[in-house]
Parts: sequence; C-alpha cells; structure tokens
Amino acid sequence: MFIYGSGVGEPGLASEIPLFARAQAGCRSSLSHLMRRHDGLVQAVVRQQFLGDLPFAEALQAGRLGLWRAILGYDPQQGCAFSSYAWPAIMRHVWRTVKSHARHQARPPVEIEPAHVLSDDPAALAEGAALLQALHDLVQRLPARLRQVIVAHYGLDGHAPASYRQLGLCLGLSHERAHQLHSEALVWLRHPAHCRALRTLLQRHTVADYEAADERAQSWLRKRGGRHGR
Repeated sequence: MFIYGSGVGEPGLASEIPLFARAQAGCRSSLSHLMRRHDGLVQAVVRQQFLGDLPFAEALQAGRLGLWRAILGYDPQQGCAFSSYAWPAIMRHVWRTVKSHARHQARPPVEIEPAHVLSDDPAALAEGAALLQALHDLVQRLPARLRQVIVAHYGLDGHAPASYRQLGLCLGLSHERAHQLHSEALVWLRHPAHCRALRTLLQRHTVADYEAADERAQSWLRKRGGRHGR
C-alpha cells in the first residue's frame, strides 16, 4: 500500500522497544540499528518536501539528524507510532537546512558553530511533542473511514502521503468521493466539540475561533444537503 523504504512497512514496535531504551541509555549499536532500520522514513520525508537548491544528499543528512533526535526522544509508552512521532522531527530539520542553504546562496557564507546547528529549545521540543500527541488523539477519534483517509492522505502512518486518486483506488472509490471524505474529515476535526485540547495548545480556542469553525461545519452540511455520507 503506502510504504516507505525498500518495500516493507514500519517494523513492529514491540520488537523495537528494547532498542529505543538501550539507544537512549547510550548504546551506540542500538542507535545505529534503529537509524538503519528507519532510514526509509527519512527518504520518504525528503522525497515529499520542497528542497529548493539543496542537494538531495544534504537533505538526507539533515533528515537523519532529525531521525536521530526522534529516536532519543521517543517514548513508546505514550501510545504514538514512532513514524508519527519522527515524521515532523525529520521534516523540521530538513526544512531548517533548506532555509539555511537558501540564505547562504543569497549572501557570502558565514561560519556557524556545530553546537549552534545541533541545538534545540527543550521547551519547543516539549511543545511539539504535546501538539503531536493531541493531534494523534484527535485523529484516533475520527470515524474509521475518515481516519483512514486522513492518515493515508497526510502520511501519518509513516508512509508517503497519498493523493486523492491513490486513496480512491485503495478504497474502491472515485477521486471525487475521496476528496469529499477528506473534506468531511477536516470538518469533523475542526469542530469545537472534538478539538478542544488541540485548539488550547495552539491558542485558538476563543469564542470567535469556535464560531468560525462551527460556521464552516454548517456551510459544509448545507452544501452536502445535511447528509453525513461516510
């Protein structure tokens, strides 16, 4: 289906839990094993991301730095798939490198200390992890078919994001119906009754925010004739 790497899905989490524990305790061989095992995830992220003039090899190196940080920060007890946790970390490091490369192309290069390149704000990392967990919890509450569409379309399972055409082929639906299900899922996710925790973290939980979300939901229902076709 929608996979990354050499043709196999994400390895079973249960068999990897001891590896994460040992890697986070300083075991280099466990860390290297996990880095090799999930390198396909890095390649999937890089293939989907805008790179500008950044060479593909440099983007891969940046993505592997993100993977390394994700391995060291991942907590299996939180119930989030490693691929869902690692994807934004990899994307963030690649995008940071793309922006840095673009700035250097526009002006003479300056010396950057390695410590500066590798530094991360712990508060920002914690906030990102909280946002990811809230998003994961929200998506898990979606009706099954809508959840399948959202997970596949945005690559939340670690596989390459799927187009509406790919979704249609997978679900036995038309391109247009896959698009409709995606729109319905977004309406559900944005509704104040469902997304309070995520909106609170994003500081978008004012009355005006909720009224706007509810109006979008009502508008979508009017266009659909009041039907909740799933």
